[in-house]
Amino acid sequence: MAKSGSARCSIGFLLVFVAALAGCGRGGNDAPLESRQASVGDSDATKSDDAARDGRRAISKVGIETSMGTIVVEFNSQEAPLTVNNFLQYVDEGFYDGTIFHEIHEGSAVIAGTHTKDLEKKMSRVSVRNEAHNGLKNVRGAVAMARDPGMIDSATSGFFINLTDNPHLDHQDDTPEGYGYCVFGKVVEGMDVAERVGKVKTHDTQDKAGKPLDRSPVEPVVIRSIRVMR
Repeated sequence: MAKSGSARCSIGFLLVFVAALAGCGRGGNDAPLESRQASVGDSDATKSDDAARDGRRAISKVGIETSMGTIVVEFNSQEAPLTVNNFLQYVDEGFYDGTIFHEIHEGSAVIAGTHTKDLEKKMSRVSVRNEAHNGLKNVRGAVAMARDPGMIDSATSGFFINLTDNPHLDHQDDTPEGYGYCVFGKVVEGMDVAERVGKVKTHDTQDKAGKPLDRSPVEPVVIRSIRVMR
């Protein structure tokens, strides 16, 4: 039976969207993911676990100040401790200040956390363990980590805000393609801002390294700062 036009569009969108998330997964470090993870070691992973559970649980929210308004995100440290810890380390470093929402999927998601206003991809740290099996879903307002769909544990700094329910991004199985995209928080204020970001005019361009940046805003939507709210 031939697929309907809407089905073809849906499948096409899914492929493009997942490819977009792949572009955010790995940072500026070109070393193979496996070697970078191996260098961390089990003892460091245990320390990271402890830090995530003990050092970050008191921090529940951050304010993302953008050029279009402020978005407040509430974390779920109980279900995604490593991911929250990873995100907050970038916040502490000021990593996100001056970055942009570099890819827009109107009505579905807005992606940020990897590129500057000048379309230069920033150098990120080693990837974080994927906690997409935590039961949290990619529903409207959920905030999740972008990653390479071919590598389970490949998320670094890139993240996205779901503008609608995206069940195809949830944990399905233990394969790289089906493991899902880890949700670690939700928008509790400023969802209207995220939705406005999702409607800006876009074009297909390239970053400073010559790599494609599809659906990038014509006028940059800048993350001026991300700050902890206690």
